[in-house]
Amino acid sequence: MSLDRLQMTDELAAYVTAHAGGRDEALLRVEAENAELGSLAQMQTSPDQAALLELLAGATRAHRAIEVGTFTGYGAIRIARGLGADGSLLCCELDADRAAAARRNLDAAGVGDRVEIRVGPALDTIRSLPAEPLFDLAYLDADKSGYPAYYDELVPRLAPDGLLAIDNVLLGGRVLDPPDGDDGAHAVAELNDRIPHDDRVDSVMLGMADGLTLVRRR
Repeated sequence: MSLDRLQMTDELAAYVTAHAGGRDEALLRVEAENAELGSLAQMQTSPDQAALLELLAGATRAHRAIEVGTFTGYGAIRIARGLGADGSLLCCELDADRAAAARRNLDAAGVGDRVEIRVGPALDTIRSLPAEPLFDLAYLDADKSGYPAYYDELVPRLAPDGLLAIDNVLLGGRVLDPPDGDDGAHAVAELNDRIPHDDRVDSVMLGMADGLTLVRRR
């Protein structure tokens, strides 16, 4: 064990991706299609992080889950697989075209029957749900300026011991000194500082990909 941090080179990142288990034909096809989207491809959850989400869903025996920001469904496929046949996943996606792509990918992966996709502002969707413990697992990967509001709406809707995974909490390092005018970096940095002092939860920030915080509802 070491306190030293490993510098993640492109070669090591590719090595980690190659060793993410469960990347079957359906997931590899989504990866290939997303790679054709140019700069938008970075919106896909990384393969290793998506594998972790599936593992967490299975390990915690999660039954109901919510994903805020679905893109083309890569992470949703893995969450749905972790939930098992009797589980359900609610996906919130603002863009109708991306939601349609996610639906095709989820169906092709054999998990479409477990997933509902709601198109529109995610805050409206979440606030339309009862303000009571509903979800065993939540995954937040949407517009960064909205992170504090999403957090405030999601935590009360987590079941006891429910997990919230928050993506992009490092924002390429911009959270260290958020630039003027970068509302997303300011919002994420504010939330990062707030979470460790929230007495409703336990949390850990992981340095994988662009940063992932795991929050457990007490």
